[in-house]
Order: sequence, then C-alpha cells, then structure tokens
Amino acid sequence: MTDFDAIFKAYDVRGTVPDQFTADGAKAIGGAFARFVAGQGETSMVVGHDMRPEGEEFSQAFGDGALEHGVDVIDVGLCATDMMYYASGVLDMPGAVFTASHNPAGYNGIKMCLGGAAPIAGDTGLDAIKEMAMAGPDPTGSIGTRSEQHMLPGYVDHVRSFVDVSSLRPLKVVADTANGMGGLVVPAVFDGLPFQLDHLYPELDGTFPNHPADPIQPENQQDLMARVLATNADIGLAFDGDADRVFLVDETARAISGSLTTAMVARSILVKNPGATILHNLICSKTVPEVIAEGGGTAVRTRVGHSFIKQVMAETGAVFGGEHSGHYYFADNFRADSGLIAALVILEALSNHDGGLADLVSSLDRYAASGEINTTVDNAAAVIDHVAEVYSAGEQDRMDGLTVDMGDWWFNLRPSNTEPLLRLNLEANDDDEVARRVDEVRAHFTG
Repeated sequence: MTDFDAIFKAYDVRGTVPDQFTADGAKAIGGAFARFVAGQGETSMVVGHDMRPEGEEFSQAFGDGALEHGVDVIDVGLCATDMMYYASGVLDMPGAVFTASHNPAGYNGIKMCLGGAAPIAGDTGLDAIKEMAMAGPDPTGSIGTRSEQHMLPGYVDHVRSFVDVSSLRPLKVVADTANGMGGLVVPAVFDGLPFQLDHLYPELDGTFPNHPADPIQPENQQDLMARVLATNADIGLAFDGDADRVFLVDETARAISGSLTTAMVARSILVKNPGATILHNLICSKTVPEVIAEGGGTAVRTRVGHSFIKQVMAETGAVFGGEHSGHYYFADNFRADSGLIAALVILEALSNHDGGLADLVSSLDRYAASGEINTTVDNAAAVIDHVAEVYSAGEQDRMDGLTVDMGDWWFNLRPSNTEPLLRLNLEANDDDEVARRVDEVRAHFTG
C-alpha cells in the first residue's frame, strides 16, 4: 500500500519503493491529477519518467489512472525534468515526470506542473490531489487516449536558443551525469557544438553504481575534479539525477557555488537584456545582488523554493532567477529551471572571455560562506525567536525563517518542512570569521 501521507511533500511526491510508494499508488495519483486538471478545463497531459528501475511501470500506471478519468496522455518516455517542463510549456498542458531527483537508489517520486510548466505546490493543488488519491477513483465514464511523442529534438533546439552558437569556441568540457538523465540530454545538446565532451558515467542506471547523483555534496564531485585536472579541461559540469541542476568546477578543480554561478549567468543575461529584473533567493551570496546592480539590473530577493520563484518571476517580469542550490530559472523557458541552459550560458561567457573559468569568476568571489548546516532541535520556532532576540541589533526579516544582517556578516536560519531541523546559512568576509560566527550563532540554539 502506498503511504500517501509519507510521500506527498511541499512541492512534489517522493518516497521509498515499494514500502512507501507502489504502482497502485502511482495509478491513484494519476487519476487524482487528471481529476484536478480536468476541473480547470484541461483535457490532456504529458507524462515521462527517468531511468529508475520502476519508472516506466509507474508512469504507465499513472497514465492508466488519468485515462480512466477521461484525460488524454501524451507519453514522452525517458526524459529529464526540464525536458518535461519544455514539453508542458510547448504543448501548453499539465505534465508529470517520475523522478526522485538526487535521492539515492530505492526512491522514486513525481514532479508535476500545470499547463505551460506552471508550478504546483501544496496550497495550489498538491494537497487536493493527495486527498483525491486517498479517496479513490471517480471515473467520468469517458476514457482518454494514449499517444507517444518524441520531444528530444525540439528540446535540444530550445536549449541551444539561449546562446549564440556561432560565438562558441572549442573548449574541453567534462560532464559527470552520475548515471542520471543527463546521460540522455547532455550529449544530445552538445552534439555538433565546438566542445570536446568527456562524459563521465553516461549510462542510464537508477541504481547509481558509481556515486550518488547529488552534486551539492562535495564528495560526489571528486571524480569530476580528478578528471578535470587529469585532462587539463576548461570546465567541469556536475548534474543531478534528473538533470535539472548543475554545479560547476573550474580548471583548477575548484568547486563554484550555486551563488557564484547565479551571478555569472545574471551578468551574461544583463548584457543581452539591459535593465532586466533578476531574482535570487535569500540564501544566495551578497555577491549576487551586487553583480545585478553593477550590471544595471534590478535584483529581487525571494523565498527558497521553485514555486515561490516562479510566482515572483510572473509578478515582476524577471528574465532570470537563481538559487544557491543550483536551480536556475529562465523566463523564456516557461519560467522553469534548467541545468543545461545555465551550463550553455556559462560556456558562452567562457567562450567570449580571454582567460579561464577561474579568472572569469574571480571578481565574483568576494565572501566566504558556511554552506547549509543542519542542526536537530526540539522546537525550531522557539529557537528562531530566541536567536532573533539575541541579534536584535541587526537588520532582520522573516521572509523565510529568520534573516539577520549584521553589516559585515549575515545569516539565515530556516526550519525544515519535514524534519526537526534548523538550516543555517552564514556569510562573512573570510573563512575564519565564518567559522567563528557559525559557532557563535549555534551556541544560542540551546540557550
């Protein structure tokens, strides 16, 4: 039996197979999603899956549930998450892809969106879909039809449209796709471009035999770093399991944070879109709004999470948004995130730069950061209130958890949505100051 309470999260569905999530549960969710979107006047949806062992079975079951509720299903087969967003956007219909993103083997899940790749979260439909899935089917009497559509060629052209292909120059690129869906989309996008692609772990294998497809963890970038150094490559690209996120490694094998990548993409975007509005979430480095202002753009700060960013993009007309976690959103990509588009924008910038990636990013490397530090606490709200009182002299806001700016250092403290954890992100002028301030702030968690 599927444990719906366990697998429905804030923005998607995710759980272990088969103890939490089964094919029957996938079918129930497919029927519920169909009922929900049919209530909005939709008659069709696009469905795909990643390379995890049960992906095809679960996506077929999901589609069966939708068909029984009178909604047509366009099956796009194996796809990266941003490829599903592309399909949803270009076909202007709701979409779902079976993936557990960066989670290890044994997990599966579903990322869903409304027509035009519009986001869906708890209060915008996910809670209602969960309730309908738990209640059971309610067929309309009419049966939908299933068809297949090959979206990869159109997706490749779409991704390439974000750069001037004629400006690209020969570069040695190492891409580690970690046996994830990057193994399908990366070589397709790079084919015919003037790059020498060295592809690590290209085989699609949801058991992840080499290392987890979670590049935000430093240990999962070690093979990429070693290959960059061994081959004198210009850049390394690390993709997560569903290939919607990317992390960069420069030619010296130094990891580049999502914040600095956001700043580099923003700088390039502003050259082509003078005066544009660009979003960054509130745990991004101060470098990001500084670079946006220096480029003549307008920086807008948002909460963490794709549904918030996509909503603010729509409200402000922003052309780009970035998150420290490696998600990069583009207005011309239906406001959806894409690791490959971000990677191409960086490669275009590097092609037009007289120097290496380390030099390109050097002017942006202005502060030291703690990274996200998780601490188990009994009462997250009480701890946040106490810390806010301790640092009352600083500039504070509660946009997402607690952010305190003390002038030459700042931090954000957010509770986890699903666990008794506090997430601390802190930035200061150098590593020693970061370490000292982290210890200082955490000392107040039990005070």
